[in-house]
Amino acid sequence: MTDVISRMGLRRMSPRDQHDPHRVATPLELLFDLVFVVAVSQASINLHHMIADDHVGEGVIAYIMVFFAIWWAWMNFSWFASAFDTDDWLYRVTTIVQMTGVLVLAAGVHDAMVDQNFATATWGYVIMRLAMVAQWLRAAASDPSSRPAALRMAVGIAAVQVLWVARIYLLDEQWQFWSFFALMIAELLVPLWAEAHGRTSWHAHHIAERYGLFTLLLLGESLLASANAIIDAVAEGEHVPELLWLAGSGVVIAAGMWWVYFARDQADGLTSVRAGFTFGYLHYVIFAAAGAVSAGVEVQIDVITEHAEVSQTVAGLSLAIPVALFVFGVWLVALRPRITHGASAAVLGGAALIALAGLLPAGSAGVVALVLVAVVVVLERDAAGTRTPVNS
Repeated sequence: MTDVISRMGLRRMSPRDQHDPHRVATPLELLFDLVFVVAVSQASINLHHMIADDHVGEGVIAYIMVFFAIWWAWMNFSWFASAFDTDDWLYRVTTIVQMTGVLVLAAGVHDAMVDQNFATATWGYVIMRLAMVAQWLRAAASDPSSRPAALRMAVGIAAVQVLWVARIYLLDEQWQFWSFFALMIAELLVPLWAEAHGRTSWHAHHIAERYGLFTLLLLGESLLASANAIIDAVAEGEHVPELLWLAGSGVVIAAGMWWVYFARDQADGLTSVRAGFTFGYLHYVIFAAAGAVSAGVEVQIDVITEHAEVSQTVAGLSLAIPVALFVFGVWLVALRPRITHGASAAVLGGAALIALAGLLPAGSAGVVALVLVAVVVVLERDAAGTRTPVNS
């Protein structure tokens, strides 16, 4: 059997070494992330337009739903790849199929968010998830020690995909809405059920790097929004001071979010299955907030240029709340066990002040940026205070 696999140009899908030194993201994983950014960008763009058109509640709920599909598919592949990446041609082809599903999902984001028509987005999601079923079945066939968890993952994922498809063809719009959250819970439960029968061999430093890289891509979206403010200022020749102030504030906000996220190493906390689930699941808040920041900046641009139907307060909150949630999420996942109680109180206070800054009548982006800088200073001073002095 091994000779047949080898002649086909395949490798046995054995678990990777959990302590493999210098384990880094592969070029295929980086390409995978870039494709997902297309879907995130579509979700952010539609959130921006729905808020600007004064459909705030509908826009936020639709964004939460669509972003779950994006995040969950990305996260499942990332943890699988950390454990079973063989990088042979079949693994690459199956991963590219998942990328195709991402593009189909991205094509359906507008219909899902604006018209509550989830057909295209659902099929894109199902394509991604069924490709993941194939990967888990291959892992189950290749490695006896991983077989119980791998088979449960494959069976659980496949069963939920049947329900996703049935949902869009058998239920009316109201029941489609409520059943979404029931199936979301079912998706979250599948890995818990599977890993209870044996841990897969994911690599802590590799996982931390993968999450960090995806965070960088999401922050890039907010930098693009800041660049749009400068472009609009130059192109229209109107509201130049306000737009330039927003652009500068946006750059500081993106840099501050980056600083907060990478203020402490996160891999050292991934020491158990429970820690892995906590880290992975709570990152939904961090990722969704980071993806929404660019929408907040764009809404502020629309208000400044008088192209929005919402007030300055709504525009301010559309930026301030995602930033505050991001800071809170990073504190919860990464900072809380690694900084002093005083620094924790300051970070949480900073997150609260950032959220409240959205209520200011004007210039809220600048206040958000200043508070974020203060949070960074607190973290740096805390790090300096906890370092072991070097004897000269």
